[in-house]
Parts: sequence; C-alpha cells; structure tokens
Amino acid sequence: MRDVERKIGSSKNLVEIFTPILDQTKRVLAQQRKDKNKLYSLHEPDVACISKGKAHKRYEFGCKVSITTTHKQGLVISSQALPKNPYDGHTLKPALESSERITGVEIESAFIDRGYKGHGVESDPLRNHTKIFISGQRRGITKSLKKQLKRRSAIEPMIGHMKQEGKLGLCRLKGIVGDQINALLTGVGHNLRLILNHVRKLLKLKKLKNFVIQILLHLLEIFLLKIYRLRSF
Repeated sequence: MRDVERKIGSSKNLVEIFTPILDQTKRVLAQQRKDKNKLYSLHEPDVACISKGKAHKRYEFGCKVSITTTHKQGLVISSQALPKNPYDGHTLKPALESSERITGVEIESAFIDRGYKGHGVESDPLRNHTKIFISGQRRGITKSLKKQLKRRSAIEPMIGHMKQEGKLGLCRLKGIVGDQINALLTGVGHNLRLILNHVRKLLKLKKLKNFVIQILLHLLEIFLLKIYRLRSF
C-alpha cells in the first residue's frame, strides 16, 4: 500500500482513481474483530453480516430483504431491500405501508415470526386497523387464528424458491440500488411463476384449452393481416 501511494503521488489523475481503493484498504487493515459497521467486501462496501442463528449457517453476508405475501395465494405484494442490517421489528411498519401503497388495500391481519417482537406497530395510532399475530402466540388465539398462524410458515419454502430460482440469494447488480432492483424483480418473477402454474392447471381442462387455442389463432390471424397490409404499402 505504501509503495502504491509513493508511485501515484506525482499524478493527480492516479490519485483520484486510487484514493477510494486505498481508503477501503486502510479501513480493512485498521478494523478489529468486534468493531461495528465493518467492511467485508471491497467491490461491495454495503455488504452486511447477518446473523442467522442456525447451526449449519450462523452468518450470511449480503443485504437483508423484507418480503410480504398474501396469506392464501402466496403472491408477493412487497419486496424491499434493507441495507445496513436493521432489526426485523423496525422493518414491519415500512413493509405494511409499502404493501398498502402498492395494493391500495388496508391490511387487517399480519402473521409474522418471533424475530419481529418489539415491532411497535399496534401502539401506533395510525395503524389501529392492523392486527399483528406472532408465531407461538397463545393469548387471544382461536382455532381459526391458530390455523392461520401455521399457514405463516408457508413463506419459508417460497423464500427458498426465490433464492434458488429467482436468484435472490446472489445479486449481480451493484450497490444499494442494485439490491433494491434485484429484490423487486425477484418478487415479480415469483408472482409470474405462480400465475403460469395456475394457467397450466386451467389449460388441462379440454373446453378451456380449445377456447384459448381459438383466441390465440384469432390473434395470430390479426397479427398476420397487419403485417401483410404493411408490406403491401
């Protein structure tokens, strides 16, 4: 590092190019094991260390993503990248607000895991219309609510599919903006896969299949006629 600083000292252009890299290098060399906001990657300085609390994988390095889905269908209605590894409880209110802004529908009930304890949503006078139910909660839980709380665990395999098939587990876009774009596109891709699976099930019905084929043929005929008319001119 000293050798690089000595060689670029006489050139202003090289100083401008190498200064960010040298600053990051000095930061990496100076940081200690128990320091906060450590630098883990030179090409992605915003990467955070996320504690998973699992025996096989205690930590992950990247950006935390908040995902909100519908309770029955599992459609993603909000997907947000959260830089700097915020506490889960502090992300619940922005996630609910984002979901309501996108759908235009007020959320009556939200089912969350235990990591969201201390969210403070119910104490907010502007969110009296939303009831929060935490996994493992017993007070005020009826049989119907108990079934709905069990349904909450269905989001775990959805996240697994989004990580593997939707490439949520490895973002190839740079910076915080890239993480936000990747999270958004992953949610869109997940919804499209669900819709396509539903369409495939519908197409198994012969009557509907024939009806769809007729519509596609009609659209193809219109498209070919337009091309023919353009060529005739």
